[in-house]
Amino acid sequence: MATEPKPIHRLEESLINRIAAGEIIHRPANALKELLENALDAGATQIKITVKDGGLKLLQIVDNGSGIRRADLPLLAARFCTSKLSTFSDLSKLQTYGFRGEALASISHVAHLKVVTKTREESCAWRASYADGVLALPKPGTSEEPKPCAGNDGTTITVEDLFYNTPLRLRALKSPSDEYARILDVVQRYAIHNPTVSFLCKKAGSNTADVSTPSSGTVKSAIKTIYGPSVAKELLEARAEAGQKDEFEWQGEIWFTSANYHVKKPTFLLFINHRSVDSVRVRRAVEAVYNGILPKGTFGFIYLSLAIDPSKVDVNVHPTKREVHFLDEERITEHVADAMQTVLAANDQSRSFQYQTVLTGHSPFKSKEKTKRDELRKERSPGGSDEDMESEEGSEGEADDGSDDEEPQAGPSHSAKPIRKPTQLSYKKVRNDLKTRTLDSMFPVMQGTSQVQATQPLGEPGKKDKVPTITESQCFLTSVQELRAAVKKEKHSHLAEIIAEHTFVGIASLGLCLTLVQSSTKLFLMNHAALSEELFYQLGLMQFGNIGKLTLEPAPSLEELVRLAVGAEKAIKEQGLNAEKIVKNIIKTVMAQREMLAEYFSLEITSSGHVATIPLLLPGYTPYLDRLPLFLMRLGPQVDWTSEAECFRTFLHELAYFYVPGPITQGKEDDPADVDTKKSEEWQIEHVLFPAFRKYLEPPRGLLERDVVQVAELRDLYRVFERC
Repeated sequence: MATEPKPIHRLEESLINRIAAGEIIHRPANALKELLENALDAGATQIKITVKDGGLKLLQIVDNGSGIRRADLPLLAARFCTSKLSTFSDLSKLQTYGFRGEALASISHVAHLKVVTKTREESCAWRASYADGVLALPKPGTSEEPKPCAGNDGTTITVEDLFYNTPLRLRALKSPSDEYARILDVVQRYAIHNPTVSFLCKKAGSNTADVSTPSSGTVKSAIKTIYGPSVAKELLEARAEAGQKDEFEWQGEIWFTSANYHVKKPTFLLFINHRSVDSVRVRRAVEAVYNGILPKGTFGFIYLSLAIDPSKVDVNVHPTKREVHFLDEERITEHVADAMQTVLAANDQSRSFQYQTVLTGHSPFKSKEKTKRDELRKERSPGGSDEDMESEEGSEGEADDGSDDEEPQAGPSHSAKPIRKPTQLSYKKVRNDLKTRTLDSMFPVMQGTSQVQATQPLGEPGKKDKVPTITESQCFLTSVQELRAAVKKEKHSHLAEIIAEHTFVGIASLGLCLTLVQSSTKLFLMNHAALSEELFYQLGLMQFGNIGKLTLEPAPSLEELVRLAVGAEKAIKEQGLNAEKIVKNIIKTVMAQREMLAEYFSLEITSSGHVATIPLLLPGYTPYLDRLPLFLMRLGPQVDWTSEAECFRTFLHELAYFYVPGPITQGKEDDPADVDTKKSEEWQIEHVLFPAFRKYLEPPRGLLERDVVQVAELRDLYRVFERC
């Protein structure tokens, strides 16, 4: 049944204004932001905020700015009445926070608004009340005209009973404590960006302030006051500015924490032309600087202030001014991220670790001075055996601290005197025999109804570790030579010495990929997955063009494997992406490169789309084939096929990730799994991977950040035992 069209009519002015107010003032924090910006526009150097019930009952802001003239009070809360704009072109050169004249108007339509203001020229202050954008009666029977009163220079704005006439909005808000937390966040942001302005924020009736900053300070001191010394001591500063190819002028000031600081909740403060805004793209770009530096799921502190030519910024794109648009956003963001990375790289050597500082100090292995002393002992003691010398050499696990016995002095006669063998202190004794007891032998293994002590690894008992010989292939490609040179350049010599001389202790957690090893008198906890990924990347680079092959029989379908991996990706389903289209794009990309993949990496894919062979990087080690679908899927989006050097580097990193031991999902505690499978994996780690680490791995400094940690030192343990 057809219905008659309803007539169109104009809404009442009060309804229009109330709808508009709902777009500007979402919650108390929005109202406070508008009032703060007005105070800063007025040149205030002291701002005091008082809050009651999260700003719903009371929100008062007192400033010492320029104040408002008596003649302007009737238009103070009227819509689109402002002193910031005259023509539309003024938007292109705007330097102030407010400009539309909607803040106080919107507040007056959803709350009771009172103003007390005084300019420096006037002899008294003026008090006025507002309702629905116009002057209102402060009390029944009085006039709505502003009244003279006592007051200081500046303005006091009081907002009471926010959203009293919009009950739905009031019920939708969270608890007062949550709203107060949002208010504090706004105050803290502007306090950091305006360190020369004193901010004070407290709850009504409280004697202590939750935010209090001085009026003479710096950005760093403001961050320290608000976020504490733990953030301030790790702060780094970077500057970014327009380059020669940029079309307009801009500058960026960045304060961010080093790699020593990380928390689970991100803190990102963005100001563009002194306006607190939010940008998802800028946030993601600068937070991505910490990828590979901080542990997964943790973030740093970032404060970014951009000063951009106002004619290149569109400030009028969001009702609450929460977002702005500006030209060349991607290019500017890239410059900022590069500046942060440069400073992080320059400060990498200054990183401090609670347990790892010893790694960058004196070598725990014998020094040249001790070698000369040992030779002198041998010359003076012709009857000394090699075994004695080895015992003494093993005792030199630490720097000389003067605790060794004095050297025997030669007497006037040439007769040989018996030389007392130096006392070897217990804490200097080093276990250097790989056949001695390991961590696994300390735990009983269930076999049937009896318990036996595991003295040898199950799988291939009695077999000695034998690392296959791998030679570097001859390659004349400049890109490969540069990648190989980069590996040698990034090598950390002392960490390489620790790994080359280590003694395997045992696997601490298979699920968390943690293994204990001993080097000299120190015990280290290593992430064998991270070390493995670096090893297999280097082995792939070493054997470039001459990598062994692992034949798959029968050859699985490339399309089926990729579709299996894509189907397991939760993000694709959550974002509503077309999985079938993604599969086809990946297949198309990989098939187009199959000749190169077969020639350089021994990844052979038939013309019919079947995976015939995969690379064999380390003879005797078989990768976890359940990861093969994920590996093939990641070849599409994760490999840079546009650049030769980047293509080789990213492909080898994906191949190395495929070779990492363990299941796809890592980082969980050990699950009860099949005993034979678990023991087989443990055997591979102990008898194949760690011997390969000794022989081939050239560890970069980055492994010291969180993958190699010293957990104990024999001397310190003896001191603990002595106290007991």
